Amino acid sequence: MSVRRPSLIVAMLAVPALWGCGSGTPEGPPPASVEALAAIKDDGGAPRESLGRTIDRLFDDEKVGKTDALLILKRGSVIVERYGAGVKAESRLPGWSAGQCVTALMIGQLVSDGRLRLNESAPVPEWQRPGDPRGVITLRQLLQMRSGLRHVESVGAGTGRVEDESDRMRMLFLDGRDDMAAYAEAQPLEAPAGKLFEHSSASAVILSDLAARVLSPDRDALRRRQAVSDYLKNRVLLPIGMGSTIVGYDRSGTMIGSGMIAMTARDWGNLGEFLRHTGSVGGAQILPRRWVQFMLEPSPREPGYGAGVWLNRGEAGEGARLWPGAAGKNVFACLGDYGQYVVGSPDQLLTVVRIGHSDPAQEREAHDEFGALLALFPKN
Repeated sequence: MSVRRPSLIVAMLAVPALWGCGSGTPEGPPPASVEALAAIKDDGGAPRESLGRTIDRLFDDEKVGKTDALLILKRGSVIVERYGAGVKAESRLPGWSAGQCVTALMIGQLVSDGRLRLNESAPVPEWQRPGDPRGVITLRQLLQMRSGLRHVESVGAGTGRVEDESDRMRMLFLDGRDDMAAYAEAQPLEAPAGKLFEHSSASAVILSDLAARVLSPDRDALRRRQAVSDYLKNRVLLPIGMGSTIVGYDRSGTMIGSGMIAMTARDWGNLGEFLRHTGSVGGAQILPRRWVQFMLEPSPREPGYGAGVWLNRGEAGEGARLWPGAAGKNVFACLGDYGQYVVGSPDQLLTVVRIGHSDPAQEREAHDEFGALLALFPKN
């Protein structure tokens, strides 16, 4: 009887492996990294491995840009927390236009105090001159981004203009930088007040100027700055739990309420939680419930925007700011340039924060990944 050679046996044992190589079986997704899994304190009902992979994608520098912080709160408790290289939990991070939510909260307190009126003409002296059509612009219209004032927020490709020519850039960094409110308030109407939605950093600066006018009427720059700083700190930031917040002011003492606001990721999370709880903290009503409800109601001219807050309404598609049709209708967000997200999802008891820096293409990728992240979590 012949004895099989060892080499033949080895070759036969290798046949199934060769069959597997040629079977076309797709490889599964890569496992979540150690760093992603370590960031998960509690999965909050989401599939842990899928959650970890999504976290990894949100820290993929090439795909979504640099993510400085990702924070997820469920029922008010932090369940995911991860930071980028060089960033710590105590780092103050800019939210850019997401800071407009803070400006809207400050205006809400002033309305609650009776120092400003929502449906009356905005008290800008230059607009009150006889025959000036801007005199009909109301505080409500400024908050809902439908003042009708001429404004170019950004300059898109194919316009033949450079980004420096946008009104936002001119107001913040060029000829308007010393007195931003004066620049914004000097613009003429391009549409009847209330008739046209246009996202405008200038509106938030005008609102900040109105706050300073009622808190420090004498126009002294230092006194204006101190009065607004004290009011914002004592009536908004500290009661909400946002004590790390730092705010920028221009040389005229006007708070740059369009976006020069920075705080820790956890304090950005506290902002989202405050809105999710319609103005209360730990059961204590800090801001009238009806004001936060107003912030979260669709603007008459743009269903995807409230008052200082973006809403998950309107048309789905590539240009949607949030995720209509995919996430709950009551999802809202404070959004900032370069991919800043402070998102609240009341039905899921979630607040999610992403702070970082993305170019336009990366920002779209981050938007899609953020929507996928929300989809992992069940309702309540």
